[in-house]
Amino acid sequence: MPGKMKPATGPGLGGGADPRIHVTLPVLVGLEGKARGFDFLPSQPVGSVLSGRRASRLRGRGLEFEEIRAYLPGDDPRSMDWRVTARTGAPHVRVTREERDRPALILVDQRQAMFFGTRLNMKSVTAAELTALAAWRILGAGDRVGGFVISDRAIDYQRPARSRHSVLRLLSQLASRNQALSAEAPVVSEAPAMLNLALSQAARIATHDWLVIVLSDFDGADDNTFRSLSRLSRGNDIVLGLVYDPLANEVPSRGRLVVGDGHLQVELDLASHKVQQNLAETGGKRLRRLLAWQDRLDAAILPISAGEETLPQVLRLFQSGRPGRGLGLGNGPEEAGKQA
Repeated sequence: MPGKMKPATGPGLGGGADPRIHVTLPVLVGLEGKARGFDFLPSQPVGSVLSGRRASRLRGRGLEFEEIRAYLPGDDPRSMDWRVTARTGAPHVRVTREERDRPALILVDQRQAMFFGTRLNMKSVTAAELTALAAWRILGAGDRVGGFVISDRAIDYQRPARSRHSVLRLLSQLASRNQALSAEAPVVSEAPAMLNLALSQAARIATHDWLVIVLSDFDGADDNTFRSLSRLSRGNDIVLGLVYDPLANEVPSRGRLVVGDGHLQVELDLASHKVQQNLAETGGKRLRRLLAWQDRLDAAILPISAGEETLPQVLRLFQSGRPGRGLGLGNGPEEAGKQA
C-alpha cells in the first residue's frame, strides 16, 4: 500500500506500552475474574449452535444441576421439585445434565498479519484477550484446556490439562509472541502456511468430543484450511473466532488513515484506488468467505471486532442461557456478514 513512515506521536503510543497494541501476562491473568456469564459447553438449551450435536464421553461424576423451571407437558414427574412447587403454588421441575469430559484446544493467531488495528485494538490483542477469556472459562467449568500459539515462524503448543498452571503457561507463551510483533518485522514467506500447519496438528490431537476454538483473521485461508477444518468438525465442536478490523467493512473513499505500532506510523491515502482495493480484498472478502463456510463445516462462526471491547462482545454472543442461532447474530451467514 502506498504510504509514508514517520515516528509515532500522540497519547498512549510511546514506548509500546499501550495495552491496545501489546498485551502482557498480568493483563491476561487479570481476565480470569471476568470469565463468567458465558458458556462454551455443548449442553446448552435446544436451539444453541453448540447444543450438543454429539454424545460425549462421560466424566463419571454423575449429574450436574442446571436450573429450576416451570413444569411442561411431557416432563418426567420424578424430576419435580416439590419444595419450589409448594412455595410457588405452581409445578416446577429440577433440570440436570450429565457432566462430560470436554477437553478444549484453542488455536490463537499471532502472525504479523494480525498486527493491525484502526479503531481500538490490534487484531492480535483482541485474539489474545479472547484466548484468555476462553481458557479461564473452560478451566472454570472443570474441563481440560490447552492450545497452540501461531506465529510467523513457529507454533507453540501447550498440552491440555485441568490445571491453572497449564493455562498460565499458555498465556505466557501468548504474551511473549504478542510482544514480539512489530511494524518493523520483516515479511516471512512461510507465515500464511502456519495456520494450516497448526490446524493439521490440532486434528491429530482432537480426535473426538473436543471443543476446538480458532481465533484468527484467517489470513492465507485456502482450500487446505477448509479441508483441515472439515476434518476437525467430524466428531468435535468447532468455533471459528473471526477477528476483523472495522475497516474491513467501512473503507472511507477519501481522507488519510494513520496506523502505527507505538514506534512508527504509516499514513495511507484512502483516495488511492490501490489502497481501497487492498483494504477491501484483505478485509470484507475474507470475512464473507469464512462466513460462507459456516453451514458446510457444521461450525459456529464468531465474528469479533477489534474495534470494540472484547468482553461485551463475548457476553453478547455466548451469554449463558440465551444462545441464539448463529451465535447470537440472529441470522445466518449472510446477515452475520452485514452486521459484522
